[in-house]
This record gives sequence, C-alpha cells and structure tokens, in this order.
Amino acid sequence: MKKDSLNLVERVKAPTPKWFKIIRNVGITLTAVGGAILASPVALPATIVTVAGYVLLGGTVATAIAQTAMSSEDKEKENPE
Repeated sequence: MKKDSLNLVERVKAPTPKWFKIIRNVGITLTAVGGAILASPVALPATIVTVAGYVLLGGTVATAIAQTAMSSEDKEKENPE
C-alpha cells in the first residue's frame, strides 16, 4: 500500500516551487502591511482599517496555501512506482 498523502509537517518542510515562493513572499508582505496599518497608533478612517483587515487576512491565507504547495516531482521521488 502506497502512501499518497503527506501530513502537514511533511508538506511544509518539503521544497516549495518557485511560483509559490513568489506568492508566499507577496503574502508575507501583505500581512506585514495590513498588520502595520492595524497597529498604527494614529486614528485612521474606518474604511482604511477595514481594508487593512482584509489585506491582512488575504496575505495570511496566501502565505499558508503557498507554503504547503509542493512540486509533483518531489512527490514522485518520495514514492517511486
């Protein structure tokens, strides 16, 4: 019986393809920008704070998804048929 799926730790530790590294870095940047705006000590309009919250959420989700992506070549190397 072959193991077709990896657990979360193995997926995160596996090498990430180049395209998903770019997405991950953009997501980290969006998360940092959204967090900085939300944490700013200056009173900002509600619209900017709301948009910053969505940017923070989007960056977090993009980073998490991109980090768990792995190339199919790596999976084939681990499970040769």
